[in-house]
Amino acid sequence: MAQRRRLGRKLFKSLLPILLVLAVAFVFTLGWIVYGITRPQRQAYLVTPQSFSNISGGALKVTDETWTNRDGTTARGWLLRGGEGAPAVVFLHRYGGDRSWLFNLGIKLNETTNLTILWPDLRGHGMDPPVKSTSFGNSEESDLLAALDFLRTLKSANQNKLVADRFGVYGVELGAYVALRAAGHDPAVQVLALDSVPRSADELVNAAVSADIGVSKQTLLALARVATRAYFLGQYANKTSCELAPALKTQRVLLLAGADNSALRESTLSLQSCFPISSNLETKTDLPLTGFTLASATGEQGEAYDRPVIDFFAMNLR
Repeated sequence: MAQRRRLGRKLFKSLLPILLVLAVAFVFTLGWIVYGITRPQRQAYLVTPQSFSNISGGALKVTDETWTNRDGTTARGWLLRGGEGAPAVVFLHRYGGDRSWLFNLGIKLNETTNLTILWPDLRGHGMDPPVKSTSFGNSEESDLLAALDFLRTLKSANQNKLVADRFGVYGVELGAYVALRAAGHDPAVQVLALDSVPRSADELVNAAVSADIGVSKQTLLALARVATRAYFLGQYANKTSCELAPALKTQRVLLLAGADNSALRESTLSLQSCFPISSNLETKTDLPLTGFTLASATGEQGEAYDRPVIDFFAMNLR
């Protein structure tokens, strides 16, 4: 028996370096995954105000603005001023996108309603972002509130308050989740168009991991979620969209879902029953495409999607 224990100890000591190497490699791999998903791939903007003006042949008075987030970091976005005293709409893109993905829709809304439009880059997104990593809606919640604070400071040419204290938010996927989280904290957010709403921050992490490394094994996704929570040092809250929806008691909400992402379509459809007042809710769930793929839509497809969104804001916010 003693000889067997000695052999066991020798075997364990001989295997210990290998086990340590495997453990270090495992931790390194999880760290590499988290580092990658918190820094989405960046690419050149699909369109800029300058390139849009060159194509359309008209002068476009869109300015590049910066402001301060509530945690002291810098935020940036494009701003198109509307009429004095008119409300404003903030456009929030999906994970992996940037402000240019929703530029055309914002231009159309301004032309129809004369509302002020703001297109921020969510943190970690866009070319050379001032904040390098995304937090899957956790810090972005207060970032949206800071963007509304910025809009409140704007002055018209007559030095009057430019924007009425009444806001709309359009969000896709990550942007929709951020809008849901923030809207319950600022009663001036009265109109929301939410497209392809994820169930939670964890679902955003799952999708990011699957897209980044091409693996969707549940065990790996669970480990990646644990590693993501550790990375944010307790600053990661996995609030579900259904938990957030009951806080929207007076807001008018439009839910948008289509066939271009089955998981997000399912999560958006399931959200309908979570809102407290059904009369304040409208749905468009049979769309051929959504804001998730709007950037690659043809002119006819894009117009079929844009018109209900524009009409919703024109009717409920203007």
